[in-house]
Amino acid sequence: MSEEKPSNENVVEQRGLYFEEFEVGTRYLHRPGRTITEGDNSLFTTLTMNTQALHLDAAWAATQPFGQRLVNSMFTLSSMVGASVAQLTQGTLVANLGFTGVEFPAPVFIGDTLYFETTIDEKRLSSSRPGQGIVTMTHRAVNQDGVLVGTTSRSALVWCVGARP
Repeated sequence: MSEEKPSNENVVEQRGLYFEEFEVGTRYLHRPGRTITEGDNSLFTTLTMNTQALHLDAAWAATQPFGQRLVNSMFTLSSMVGASVAQLTQGTLVANLGFTGVEFPAPVFIGDTLYFETTIDEKRLSSSRPGQGIVTMTHRAVNQDGVLVGTTSRSALVWCVGARP
């Protein structure tokens, strides 16, 4: 049995931005932050078949320059991009086109809390895909002390308003 909805009901669908809604220079803060656990690091590292002892072996990592395990940098990269999805590209992304300038200027350790932000750098309509546009953005991650721990530039193909199937 279907339930009739009142005619005055407001409906909000969580989605990302369409091409026209991106504004160059806008900075998006993605909250809440994310405290990285030992389980996060171990699971991500083993799921991605990265058996680097710096991520998995606490005793061995203690003998290395940082004196402890490092969080897998690919986890940091994935989290920088992933934190932006709900706010920027959920349901409006056609495809990621590429990443440039991936940098990890400071280490991330188990127990660090990361905060993410994205700045829109440029946008243009696609010349080969009508109804779609290319948005270039910079993702950044800082730890609980405000130290920059990751950055990357990403180009994404997104739908224009009214063009999404």
